[in-house]
Amino acid sequence: MTSTSIVFYEKPGCATNRLQKQLLRSAGLQLEVRNLLSEPWTSERLRSFFGERPVVEWFNRSAPAIKYGELDPTQLTASQALEMMLTNPILIRRPLIRYGSQYMAGFDLVKLCTHLPTQGDLPEPDAELESCAVGQGSIGCLAAGSQ
Repeated sequence: MTSTSIVFYEKPGCATNRLQKQLLRSAGLQLEVRNLLSEPWTSERLRSFFGERPVVEWFNRSAPAIKYGELDPTQLTASQALEMMLTNPILIRRPLIRYGSQYMAGFDLVKLCTHLPTQGDLPEPDAELESCAVGQGSIGCLAAGSQ
């Protein structure tokens, strides 16, 4: 990993993750892209990405179980949340990003601009860079293995 390289954990085929990667690459960053769904996570390793965020913010709001009300993240402890995410990684908020000793869950441009040495300019924050660009339940998400 070079000094301008970050590890980007994505759901393969996710249109939003594709846009996020394009944005980071256009700013001169090199990405080491990994599959969030097949990564051999442990509770400790996964927990490092969430920092001091509340447990409810650890979750992918577009995950079917959350979107359709089968799971209420507000009712979970940290250990319960991690156990569920290890069993069902689609629940994990994405992307997960690691740069050196910096870890983050979700695509936060303000935080990225603070921590990443870009050679280009990152654009103003845009809500579309974290929400599902295709739409949950669309052919694109289903074909990419979101279930």
